[in-house]
Amino acid sequence: MNPDTGMKIHVAGESSLIVYFGEVTSPEISARVQQAAQRLPELMGETLVDLVPSYASLLVLFNPLLTDEMSVRQAIHQATQQVAEVSASEGHLVELPVYYSQESGPDLAALADRAELSIEDVIDLHQSTEYRVYAIGFAPGFAYLGQVDERIAAPRLATPRQKVPKGAVAIADRQTAVYPAVSPGGWNLIGLCPTPMFDPGAEPTMPVSVGDRVRFKSISRDDFLSLGGELPEPAPTTEGAELKKGAGA
Repeated sequence: MNPDTGMKIHVAGESSLIVYFGEVTSPEISARVQQAAQRLPELMGETLVDLVPSYASLLVLFNPLLTDEMSVRQAIHQATQQVAEVSASEGHLVELPVYYSQESGPDLAALADRAELSIEDVIDLHQSTEYRVYAIGFAPGFAYLGQVDERIAAPRLATPRQKVPKGAVAIADRQTAVYPAVSPGGWNLIGLCPTPMFDPGAEPTMPVSVGDRVRFKSISRDDFLSLGGELPEPAPTTEGAELKKGAGA
């Protein structure tokens, strides 16, 4: 099969091209994106400024003072011609521990009710799937993983939270992810992961890259804490808030 089949190249700017490898997200398409991203630096050398891989596309930014669009297109075709049949099992396998519970996952029970499953069923389905890292974005270390079993797929919350805790394991539609830092977010929270998803002082800075595979493994509360995990402070009750306000008045 010709690897170029279905591939489309479009101008994305004065010095950038975007390559679409397919219209449907899949492990095979993701693997092709990753392999092309690995080969282009060798072919383009110093003319390459940056590469931004996504679910089914690759953004190629080049230096217009050192090359031109036609040469970049030729490099892209050469890179993709070198991509043979790819296996969905390629990429590093990374295991991430998760403390699943209603304490660590405030949306776990609601998600189970919506799916007409037990909480244990939701946990089993989430950790029994091997996920592909399709893209990294939103925040450094925020890896978009797919595909979640359709039985536990869930829409984003109608009202996003202003503060999602670091390490929160979440589901939105058929994607799952781990929040690398405290941030706003509208995904359904089902647990907490103690593994840092982004550390600017570490090498590498992230435990996963686009094209890697991820499996989640259920751990106990004690194991979560021993691995450095931190439980978020419970939200204050209305009564407590009123007392605190009165004490300061």
